[in-house]
Amino acid sequence: MGTTEDTADARTALLVREAMDRATAELPALMDLAGPARAEGRRRRARVRVAVGAGVLAVATLGAVTASLLPGGGGQRPVEAVVAAPPSPTAPPQPVHIEPTPGESSMAGLPPSERARQEDFQNRAVGVLQSLLPPAVGTVQRTDLRVNFFQATKDGTAFPLIFSVRPSGEKPQPCLEIKGRVCAKATLPGGIEAHASTIPTGTATETALSFRYGKCNVRLSVFPHEASNTSAPVTPAQLLEVAKAPAFLDLVRAAETQPMEEEQRSIPGG
Repeated sequence: MGTTEDTADARTALLVREAMDRATAELPALMDLAGPARAEGRRRRARVRVAVGAGVLAVATLGAVTASLLPGGGGQRPVEAVVAAPPSPTAPPQPVHIEPTPGESSMAGLPPSERARQEDFQNRAVGVLQSLLPPAVGTVQRTDLRVNFFQATKDGTAFPLIFSVRPSGEKPQPCLEIKGRVCAKATLPGGIEAHASTIPTGTATETALSFRYGKCNVRLSVFPHEASNTSAPVTPAQLLEVAKAPAFLDLVRAAETQPMEEEQRSIPGG
């Protein structure tokens, strides 16, 4: 029995002959076939046969190559796919070291497993806050003092930042426009009412956001740079937009489900 390649060669030859016959049959008849005219006719037909044969052979060859690459085709060869290497994970930025004051504890004193859990949350929070806060705030970093303490730096100017999700039996107080405070509010997904404000601190201002989520009070505050007396580079409206973002609320939900901070307790008579 003939091989698949012999069958393909026979079909190709048949296609070439049929195409050449059709092409030469369409040539107009020569009026005088004697002598030079007969020779010219032979030359013309030969040129057509060669041209048509080359074209058909190219098509047939292309078809054979294409068929060989199809599943189940003869002479199939593996096709090497170029797969991009996965991006290497970026190491989380190192925390800003803040020396605790005498008698103050820091994250360094936590059990290793709890410290790792809080640092993981901080790294997630850095990514979310960096993507949602306005560029004027600068680069957000975690600190090694407390899980809720961060720092934003722009052109060498550092702004302390608090992001706290703390269990509490009491709801946060609504914003009141007294002593120079300017308030704004918005309704978050789920009907949650959030308040934001600018708070005078000397000649500079702090910008703060607060709302109640589940059994926790949520706070996001950007403080001024004391040394240069530079106000927090963010507005109440911008903090309210941060609070509406799904990524921010996912962080809040995670911290409310597995609290990072101790429950806030009111002091009688305080």
